[in-house]
Amino acid sequence: MAAMPTGNFSRLRVQRGALVEYAAAPSPLTLVFEFNPATISRTRSVTIRTGGAPGTRGGYDFSDVREVARASQGVSVNAESFTVKILLDATDRMDGGDPLAARMGVQPELDLLRSMVEPKSQAPGGARTLAALGEGDERAFARHEYASVLLFVWGPHVLPVFMTQVQLEVKEYLPSLVPYRAEATLTLQIIESNNPFYREELKRQFAVAASAPGALQGLAGRLLR
Repeated sequence: MAAMPTGNFSRLRVQRGALVEYAAAPSPLTLVFEFNPATISRTRSVTIRTGGAPGTRGGYDFSDVREVARASQGVSVNAESFTVKILLDATDRMDGGDPLAARMGVQPELDLLRSMVEPKSQAPGGARTLAALGEGDERAFARHEYASVLLFVWGPHVLPVFMTQVQLEVKEYLPSLVPYRAEATLTLQIIESNNPFYREELKRQFAVAASAPGALQGLAGRLLR
């Protein structure tokens, strides 16, 4: 019998999560998490249509596995959003003699996150720029503004997301009033369209689900008999 894990993972190499802008740009916006979030809460919800017929009590009757499709009148999947809270702290870099950290603290990271959530527009020559700068089409009604597509890289997951909200709370300032410690709460919405990243995530999800512990699969098989 294989030995059970001890729970001591100190020798494992730490892999950093990241947010990367998916853009045709020489230097896409990129934030590698200096400190990985301790928890990530994801909620998957669907809207089930069961009709209003008397006596349905949340679903229509079925007698065996061949009739499960009639238990509801339809189902729609709601867009999945999740919230990530990350710590931004320049203390170690300042102690290590990093001149940029000593001068600017975590201000670059704060500005980067704000830039990620800002709408973009197409500038002359095809380059993208912040829509607020007004460097796209001169006519405001003709200007096409769009949200940045970001890749949330977390272990085996590469999720295409929109950032719908960023909340920044500065915890500590240097004497120069430069922030050097802050907490960012990011709300991300997964883009569940036909795109290569979400297709790969679905393949990964179903492949891992198929390898679930045999005891659980055996239980499901007995229930279906």
